[in-house]
Amino acid sequence: MNHYVAPLARLIEEFEKMPGIGHKTAQRLAFHVLNLSPNAVSGLINAIQGAKSKITYCSVCQNLTDVNPCVFCQSTKRDAGTICVVENPRDVIAMEKTREYKGLYHVLHGAISPMEGIGPEEIRIKELLNRVKSGEVKEVIMATDPNIEGEATAMYISKLLKPLGIKVTRIAHGIPVGGNLEYADEVTLTKAMEGRREI
Repeated sequence: MNHYVAPLARLIEEFEKMPGIGHKTAQRLAFHVLNLSPNAVSGLINAIQGAKSKITYCSVCQNLTDVNPCVFCQSTKRDAGTICVVENPRDVIAMEKTREYKGLYHVLHGAISPMEGIGPEEIRIKELLNRVKSGEVKEVIMATDPNIEGEATAMYISKLLKPLGIKVTRIAHGIPVGGNLEYADEVTLTKAMEGRREI
């Protein structure tokens, strides 16, 4: 038996379809929306519709943008000789928060995963190769996730780029700041040793 009136039940169901939202959270969100003023509800609806209608992919780097090309690709202050390859737009935000990286980006929108039926054709590798062939790019930094899919994607792209004379690097992986060695797994410790540098 459904304890909610039909419109509320539907709202809860829609929230439950979102990633990471379980029934209890969906219920809290639905009741929160019901308590909003009509203006606040209109603002929420407009924000969702505006994001959906105005945000697209940059024709150069494939990142999310509301202008084409995006602000990173348009910038004359960024190093056009370096491209950081990431799996999704959230990774661009993470890199920007460091305030250290000053090059350009390329978003793959996924990683190679034969188990999930995702091959090189399903992600934005072809667009990356077209950019690199322009001749301006000197280094490609592979910043894919440190898992099997991310490593396979990095290796695949590296094999495609090396014959073009492009320097391909991989971000270091290892022990997080504040972490304890005793809790690190073998793969993390191995990567930390491989990525060591002189101090």
